[in-house]
Amino acid sequence: MITFFAGISILILGGIYYSKIIEKIEGVKAERRTPAYRMEDGVDYIPLPWWKVFLIQFLNIAGLGPIFGAIAGAMWGPVAFIWIIFGSIFGGAVHDYFSGMISLRHNGMSITEIIGAYLGTPTKIFMRFFTIFLMVLVGAVFVTGPAGILGNITANSISVTTWVWIIFIYYFMATMMPIDKIIGRIYPIFGFVLLTMALAILVALFAKGYKIPEITLANLHFNRESYPIFPMMFVTIACGAVSGFHSTQSPMMARCLKNEKEGRAVFYGAMLTEAIVAMIWAAIGMAFYGGVKGLNEVMVANGGQAAIIVSDISLSLLGKIGGVLVMIGVVIAPITTGDTAFRSSRLIVADFMKYDQGPIKNRLLVSIPLFALGIFITQIDFDVLWRYMAWTNQTLSVFVFWAITVYLVQRGKCYWVALVPALFMTGVCTTYILFAPEGFSLPATISYSVAMVVVIAAIAIFRNYTRKRGAFNSKLK
Repeated sequence: MITFFAGISILILGGIYYSKIIEKIEGVKAERRTPAYRMEDGVDYIPLPWWKVFLIQFLNIAGLGPIFGAIAGAMWGPVAFIWIIFGSIFGGAVHDYFSGMISLRHNGMSITEIIGAYLGTPTKIFMRFFTIFLMVLVGAVFVTGPAGILGNITANSISVTTWVWIIFIYYFMATMMPIDKIIGRIYPIFGFVLLTMALAILVALFAKGYKIPEITLANLHFNRESYPIFPMMFVTIACGAVSGFHSTQSPMMARCLKNEKEGRAVFYGAMLTEAIVAMIWAAIGMAFYGGVKGLNEVMVANGGQAAIIVSDISLSLLGKIGGVLVMIGVVIAPITTGDTAFRSSRLIVADFMKYDQGPIKNRLLVSIPLFALGIFITQIDFDVLWRYMAWTNQTLSVFVFWAITVYLVQRGKCYWVALVPALFMTGVCTTYILFAPEGFSLPATISYSVAMVVVIAAIAIFRNYTRKRGAFNSKLK
């Protein structure tokens, strides 16, 4: 229990103090007019109250990741708490904040164009296709996941296939409509429901006397050799710690901010709120089955299907009515991420094609092919989709961290806040793709060695770049 509450306290303190340091580095000015006013178009650029933008951002990023990913990550034991806490404060929240604020500086520019502006045209071209694929992949995953949960609830009346089509229809409407018509109206309600449900199940956990394990750095995963903490846990727990997907959502919200100073609460704050949700679900996963060993046994018995775990926990702790309410909350999270995944993919395509999104016919021309690809992807096995989405997601974060680092170098700011997580995530993603079964399945020693060489090479290239600019010893400004 001490570890859990200490972790929540550290997250709150990080949100209060470290976020101020990050904001100071960025150098916000309240008097500067934001793109929401300068470029207002009634569709994507619309000034919204900060609390609405915060809740939209929170729901955009809080998909199945901080729930399913946190439960899967809990299989490694309490060491997962460390990654959620410090990964979000020094990594994820920094990533989300700067991706939003840089977009704000560039008139709401999409993340692929931001990467290109700071890492070069070849990288931009590659990241356009890479990121669009990720967006459609996320949208597809967040169709099949909630459809499966809803199908279990309504097994006698509405099938999973029917739910898939219902969700796709909603996604299409949310992608096409002005952001204040659907997303801006219902997300505040959904945000309240999601947070309330997470807190309700946590209270029930304590009320019924379950014990959350205390901190240990030991690997408690049932298959330690195949699933070492590094890099496997750092990719499994993405949302709630570091997630490249978030950078695709921040620019969408940068187009709605009324004031630059709201960025700290919206971007940094939403990430830490998601981390708290991830802490709650990781704690529940470790405690509910009598410990980490019990969680591993149940996950193995159910083929790694975290949805079954969520259903079991919800119904057991809160009864049938409360359990259904929690399940609805769990369904809301991925649906409100899936729709904005498709919306952001539309914006990315429109940005690099310089295609005005005011006329509805233009939105249709961009959206229809994206949804056709999404429908095709849903035919692939969910477990396969989730694994590849996890690595693709974290790889995007690597490019974003490096773009942020170069952005800070060029502005003469303290770039170390982005450089350190950039190097760390470079090591994580390189090791993962070399070691993991869905990658090259190389031995651990080779994977770690190659990753170390890649990181050292990245340091050398960056050092050469900063020396040319005379910025390697940049101070906090």
